[in-house]
Amino acid sequence: MTNTENVGRVVKVSGPLVVAENMPNAKMYDVVRVSEERLIGEIIEVRGDRVSIQVYEETGGLGPGAPVYSTGMPLSVELGPGLVEAIFDGIQRPLDEVYKRVGARIARGVEVPALNREKKWDFVPVVSAGQEVTAGDVLGTVQETTLVTHKIMVPYGVEGKVTFIHKGAATVEDVVAKIEKDGQTVEVTMMQKWPVRRGRPYREKLSPNEPLITGQRVIDMFFPVAKGGTAAIPGPFGSGKTVTQHQLAKWADAEIIVYVGCGERGNEMTDVLNEFPELLDPKSGEPLMKRTVLIANTSDMPVAAREASIYTGITIAEYFRDMGYSVALMADSTSRWAEALREISGRLEEMPGEEGYPAYLGSRLAEFYERAGKVTCLGSDERIGALTVVGAVSPQGGDISEPVSQNTLRIVKVFWGLDSALAYRRHFPAINWLQSYSLYTDNFDDFYRERIGSEWAQMRTEAMRILQEEADLEEIVRLVGQDALSKRERLTLETARSIREDFLHQNSFHEVDTYASLEKQYKMMKLIMLFHQEALRAIDRGADLQEILELGVREQIARARYIVEEDLAQFEKIEAAIREQIAEVIGDDSEAQFA
Repeated sequence: MTNTENVGRVVKVSGPLVVAENMPNAKMYDVVRVSEERLIGEIIEVRGDRVSIQVYEETGGLGPGAPVYSTGMPLSVELGPGLVEAIFDGIQRPLDEVYKRVGARIARGVEVPALNREKKWDFVPVVSAGQEVTAGDVLGTVQETTLVTHKIMVPYGVEGKVTFIHKGAATVEDVVAKIEKDGQTVEVTMMQKWPVRRGRPYREKLSPNEPLITGQRVIDMFFPVAKGGTAAIPGPFGSGKTVTQHQLAKWADAEIIVYVGCGERGNEMTDVLNEFPELLDPKSGEPLMKRTVLIANTSDMPVAAREASIYTGITIAEYFRDMGYSVALMADSTSRWAEALREISGRLEEMPGEEGYPAYLGSRLAEFYERAGKVTCLGSDERIGALTVVGAVSPQGGDISEPVSQNTLRIVKVFWGLDSALAYRRHFPAINWLQSYSLYTDNFDDFYRERIGSEWAQMRTEAMRILQEEADLEEIVRLVGQDALSKRERLTLETARSIREDFLHQNSFHEVDTYASLEKQYKMMKLIMLFHQEALRAIDRGADLQEILELGVREQIARARYIVEEDLAQFEKIEAAIREQIAEVIGDDSEAQFA
């Protein structure tokens, strides 16, 4: 590396873009070290022996003539025990180690290995010497946290007979297995490296037929996302994108969470870093961090590192998917990532596309989201893994006609459109039920029928019809007033209001309301729809609408969201109360006895 023939020279510095010459053997996406401070960068354009480099660190004070050293390797991440519970920056430097060395601000040129080289892990082998293995087979396990069993797999491209297998304590660099084929022996450690821009291989991609259960009623009931699916949350400032993603990270039915804060405000990332270690996993009662990997890349960090952070996050997520886990990746936000692409593209003097974004914006977004999926993993044990990707989009002024939103919507199958009008009315999650959609809904009907009941799909369809009808009736009410509506139409408005306020509205800071199981969601919607049907029957028998709407059971329906999961039997009592009280309005004693 010190050979002057292999050392390039900086000829131009333009913010994070550095142009260097005298680099005849350079390849696209090779990692380089710029100047004697050894700033890390990546080659993004090659013209003869002249290259353009995006530097992932602050380039202030850098000038022409500074040396450039090529590593000859693409930007890669270290994969192995020690990832879970860690907090990394965009290029996988562990922030706690950086803090110990240089303090609160990351100094330029700091080199810190991602995985701790000294810590010993207890390696438990699951194969024995003489056994034939292939890429993806599990050699042994490490209990990384109380919630995550880390599987040490045969690296991609390696197969043969196990000639040595270790048992007991070892560091990530110690040899834990030796695999021989055709006289060649490969030594396997617990740590692998993988280029971030290349998706990890799998045997087969499967059809997504199981929902990722989030505990958020508007999502699970109306706009579900598949395990291995893709979703986007576009919305203006203050509409709740980050809180919605926090809710998904806390409650989603995934075994591993990878949260990427890409170009977000420092105070929002601080909230995440402070909050996650204190949160308890609802299933185990352990801290949520014990199954979480955080990547923090705030808006004041160098812009080029934003691009790397997305790829760093999804490569780590794919690694856990390959172990057979269900993984959820939260990217907050892809708009900041796209802005980094736009800035670098502008400095490269490329022909701009719409709104200054590069012409390849759509293909880069597609490359990222295409790495999601439910797959059969490599290896001989038929593991099934899933990687779900949820990307927040921050369009300026909430205008989703801008290029990042539109290109994202062409790719993803779920659109949770956040509405500033709902947010201003303090309705959270502020997902607009008339604009949002999920293309997975029909795939899950069999799942819901077996798991919950045959009425799930019917109730969802009927509730959406009522909400749509409400939007149409509101136009009439604005023009001629509510008195012009029939009793049935006025009841529809009241039922829609109940769906909005009692079901769709969910308080993420309330200890009970923050999460609702599928069974509870089903029972809550059933109460609302039962009241609607019974009230329609009463109206048809001449009952007074106002008297029906003033029934005491309506307060019980409104408060049903606060019923704890262990006491769902209360819903049956409320159902009985609905039938009894409406029967009294009609004056039908037999109906009350039947209930």
